[in-house]
Amino acid sequence: MPSTRAILYTGKTTTTGGRNGQSHSDDNRLDIKLSVPGSNGAGTNPEQLFAAGWSACFIGAMGHAAQELGIALPANTTVAAEVDLGSDSEQGFFLQGRLNVSLPGLEHALAQSIVDRAHQICPYSKATRGNISAVVAAV
Repeated sequence: MPSTRAILYTGKTTTTGGRNGQSHSDDNRLDIKLSVPGSNGAGTNPEQLFAAGWSACFIGAMGHAAQELGIALPANTTVAAEVDLGSDSEQGFFLQGRLNVSLPGLEHALAQSIVDRAHQICPYSKATRGNISAVVAAV
């Protein structure tokens, strides 16, 4: 039986000026200044935006993973995301990331199983798999 795919949402943004520019969404809900990482600029940077998007999506994926196990995520679940921008003399620029997940009140083995399952179903994790070094862990 063929799979059925449906587009659930399309995020649309327009960016000008690159890393020292500005980005806004078509619905005007996002309107941000961008700055080079580590600079004194007034804006955020693509690595922070990616970290925020990945961590938010990952919490949703953990909710699905927990639901598969018949449990609810703790209300104070957090994901601390780190996205590195690096440079390699052979490969050029690269990204790598880490998600450190806190699931207070859950046994570590159970928490790690939820994290592992979420990493399999999260769209951001799927996009990174095989493309960047990514480590996800219950802490």
